Amino acid sequence: MAGFLGRLRPVVSARPVAHQVFALQVVIVLFLALAAAASLVLQARADGEKEARDRALAVARTFSHAPGVRSALAAEDPSAVLQPRAEAARRAAGVDFIVVMTPQGVRHTHPNPAQIGRHYIGTIGPAAQGGTVRETVTGTLGPSTRAVVPVTEADGRVVGLVSAGITLERVSETANHQLPLLLSATGVALGLSVLGTGLVSRRLRQQTHGLEPAEMTRMYEHHDAVLHAVREGVLIVDDDGRVALANDEARRLLDLPADAEGRTPSAAGVDPDLAGLLAEGRTATDEVYVARGRLLAVSQRPTDRDGGPCGSVVTLRDTTELRSLAGRADAARQRLRLLYDAGLRIGSRLDVEYTSQELADFAVPRFADYVAVDLAEPVLRGEEPAHSDPGLRRVAFRGVRDDVPFLPLGELVRFSPATPQGAGFRTGRSVLEPDMAAFAGWQEPDPGRALEVVAAGVHSLIAVPLRARGVVLGVATFWRSRQPEPFDQDDVALGEELVARAAVSIDNARRYTREHAMAATLQRSLLPRALPEQNALDVARRYLPALAGRGGVGGDWFDVIPLPGARVGLVVGDVVGHGLHAAATMGRLRTAVHNFSTLDLPPDELLWHLDELVTRIDQDESGDGEVAPVTGATCLYVVYDPSTRWCTLARAGHLQPALLQPDGRAGYIDVPAGPPLGLGGLPFESAALRLPPGSSLVLYTDGLVEDRHRDIDEGLELLRRALADSAGGPEETCDRVLESLLPERPHDDVALLVARTRTLGDDRTASWDVPCDPSAVGAVRAEAARTLAAWGLEEESFVTELIVSELVTNAVRHASPPIRLRLIRDRALICEVSDGSSTSPHLRRAATTDEGGRGLFLVAQFADRWGTRYTADGKVIWTEQPLPEGRRADGG
Repeated sequence: MAGFLGRLRPVVSARPVAHQVFALQVVIVLFLALAAAASLVLQARADGEKEARDRALAVARTFSHAPGVRSALAAEDPSAVLQPRAEAARRAAGVDFIVVMTPQGVRHTHPNPAQIGRHYIGTIGPAAQGGTVRETVTGTLGPSTRAVVPVTEADGRVVGLVSAGITLERVSETANHQLPLLLSATGVALGLSVLGTGLVSRRLRQQTHGLEPAEMTRMYEHHDAVLHAVREGVLIVDDDGRVALANDEARRLLDLPADAEGRTPSAAGVDPDLAGLLAEGRTATDEVYVARGRLLAVSQRPTDRDGGPCGSVVTLRDTTELRSLAGRADAARQRLRLLYDAGLRIGSRLDVEYTSQELADFAVPRFADYVAVDLAEPVLRGEEPAHSDPGLRRVAFRGVRDDVPFLPLGELVRFSPATPQGAGFRTGRSVLEPDMAAFAGWQEPDPGRALEVVAAGVHSLIAVPLRARGVVLGVATFWRSRQPEPFDQDDVALGEELVARAAVSIDNARRYTREHAMAATLQRSLLPRALPEQNALDVARRYLPALAGRGGVGGDWFDVIPLPGARVGLVVGDVVGHGLHAAATMGRLRTAVHNFSTLDLPPDELLWHLDELVTRIDQDESGDGEVAPVTGATCLYVVYDPSTRWCTLARAGHLQPALLQPDGRAGYIDVPAGPPLGLGGLPFESAALRLPPGSSLVLYTDGLVEDRHRDIDEGLELLRRALADSAGGPEETCDRVLESLLPERPHDDVALLVARTRTLGDDRTASWDVPCDPSAVGAVRAEAARTLAAWGLEEESFVTELIVSELVTNAVRHASPPIRLRLIRDRALICEVSDGSSTSPHLRRAATTDEGGRGLFLVAQFADRWGTRYTADGKVIWTEQPLPEGRRADGG
């Protein structure tokens, strides 16, 4: 031990604090470990003796109550029976002896048979009286702890005694067996304690950097001097949120009381916002807080990093002198935000007036209290303004109050050069009027109204020209009333930035308005301005171009085409796209349909020719990438014959037409669907049906039933219901349909055509079958003359007889039967000769020596129009003769 202390003495006397602490802790741990080991050994020995006494008592009682013990005691030789049983029980129970004896103490059993019959060594008196004896006695086997219990009869009489015991030598052996384990555990605990002490000492050595106490004291004094000498406030807040340390500068900046340490920041009088940061303990860098009238830059860091104590350290820097700079930076930040938001909210539509109102709505109240936008009159029409005419129309206004008498919306104002608006519009530079009460010219052109404006509290204004792409479009005027400070040059710069963004959007809307107007003008010029006169249908139509900003003018179109034989053709179509190209393409297709209809082609053949034309157009223009293709256009063509009431229809990619029955039932006509024009490869099919008198055909484009908020099937069902609910003529039907289906701002053109059918009465037609005999010509001519006389058309008889004679004669001589003549009295007198031949006659100029060839020439000279159309059974040659105004047939 002396050697160990001798080796420990140099460690204890080492200079670093960490070494001294380590040596002291090792000595304390060593003594504690030795004391713990000794106490454990003693405790183990005491526990062993107690366990031996309890086991001896339990074994004695168990054996005394074992079956056959009482009967063996009453036998002639108890030892012969009990000795082997006692030895077996002794070995099984782990005791050193079990002795069965008489109440007087004479042994019947013993581990040493030589001791049988001798007196028991120990106390037996209490046991002989029915009690229990527990004692430690030195017997024949040496010192032992033993127990003596009685063996009693049922009546309580003691007939024998049983003693069981364990020698103290055996108890010591048990304790000695546990001693290595106790010593090992003590050694492990000692080793762990020394290891922990070493780790703690190492941590202490790292924190103290191996310094001795004098050096640490000197360092603390230096740190304390520096802490209280710096120009920055320093606060240390512990993990309970209380002030642990505050240097002199922190006390001055925060005006802390002398007893601030140990109190929470809020209890120490720190301002609430800063106190909240200190209590929260989050990391902060140069966050600005107002405390005691000072602007402090606060930084906070936790102190528990790298194993430090819980809490936070806070530095405070007085930045009061930077307040004005921070205010200007905040103003700049707000202005940048204002301009960013303006870019998002202004210019959402390609509409000049709407965009101007967006500027006014956005600027109030974020920039001004009242805003007005005045634009040059040509800008509203999509044109560039002329500076020779300074007239501006007020198109937008917004204010915080409605009772200030500014100029109303829609008024045309001519600002003089003396006014800020006039000067800004002419020069293109902004004008600032900081003091409106001085009336330095801004009051024109209405001084009385100007007095009322100033009386309402409006005190300064800025007039900023709306300038885009080098052109001044108008002037935006900003007024201020609620804020007492007048506008300054910084506000002028901000207003110019704001107006510049809006001016670009307004100019884009102006350009779009111009293009939209041009396309609408072109489209109106290409659509029929008035419906042609005819008696077959009572027609009403509606055409609504898409609004500006929703795609512009499209290529929807319709037409009503009178055909020979009092028939009428109806056309509705839709060209892909919007704008000038779509309108021009629509005009080309409408002209093509007119031209093809003069050939009197069936609807399916007409669409086939139109499809071929569209294909050629796209092929010819495919080299120009800027031109949109025509392929994809749709068309629906209908031919109605009032004399037979037959209606023939064909469609190319278009929606099915609707039919309104005379009894009010509405539905759709099942017309075979053909591909859109220009795709080619598939034939077009037609459908034919006979219509009841008074039926209404409804032709329309997809803009009527399609909408982004509903499915097309839903739109078709709405159209059917609207037709079923309509009453009156075609005009009322058009109004009802548009009212039910048209959205508030349609994104596509809408074309609607409603045609109510009429019939051609028998009193207006006459027909005859002509035999294939030249002699029949005279009789037919006479019948025609009598019919004309009945119609009151005697003046037309000579020409008509000549035409009938020539056409019938040509049919008899050059065609095949059946031959038929028909006269129709409509808005013109129509003569039709049909035959079974498909050979078409040709007009030619006959030579002076030719005997024939002049008949068709005469027909062409006397008739207003003539032509040929082919039927399934042959052909029809027709002529039209004009009738005087009073002799024309009215629609029936």
